[in-house]
Amino acid sequence: MKHFFNFLRSRVFLIQLGLALLASILIVFLILRWLKSSTNHGEFVEVPDFSKMSVMEMREAVEDAGLRYQVLDSSNYNPDYPRFSILEQDPPAGNKVKSNRKIYFTVNPSGYKKVTVPDIIQVTQRNATSMLRAVGLEVQRVTYIDELGKDMVYRMKFKGKHIKPGDKLPKTSKIELICGNGTIPGSARVQADSE
Repeated sequence: MKHFFNFLRSRVFLIQLGLALLASILIVFLILRWLKSSTNHGEFVEVPDFSKMSVMEMREAVEDAGLRYQVLDSSNYNPDYPRFSILEQDPPAGNKVKSNRKIYFTVNPSGYKKVTVPDIIQVTQRNATSMLRAVGLEVQRVTYIDELGKDMVYRMKFKGKHIKPGDKLPKTSKIELICGNGTIPGSARVQADSE
């Protein structure tokens, strides 16, 4: 044990220790210089605002900024944005990022997805309205005809054309409900009088 402590205090050991420390400092310095140059340390690109740009315009702007991109799945249609335009981006506009950073985009689809018209025939207007809202459709107006069932839905129209349960319409479409007004139709009254 005494020889070991003498060796730790010897000149040879101290020189070796100094050389090892100097080599370590030099290696760390060289690695840090290499990292600074290869990662563009301190060099940032400001992320442009891509909102409402078409996909083609976005591609050019991304390349001009020295960035990369990935388009994520389209989200729900937003009528405030043009079709096939950028809805969202991550990271947001104005952020500082390294060059060659990937920007993620959400694109506005071409229109609302289609939904199935529920079976609301012979259902009250109030329940029919709730059932339509549940699938993303809206009631534009209610028209009344001579039928015995007051506020009972007898037919539906979309843009002036009759539709039936199971038809597909774009979400948020406005439907006209044709309901009974509670009076007996003239043809039924005539038949009852003749008997």
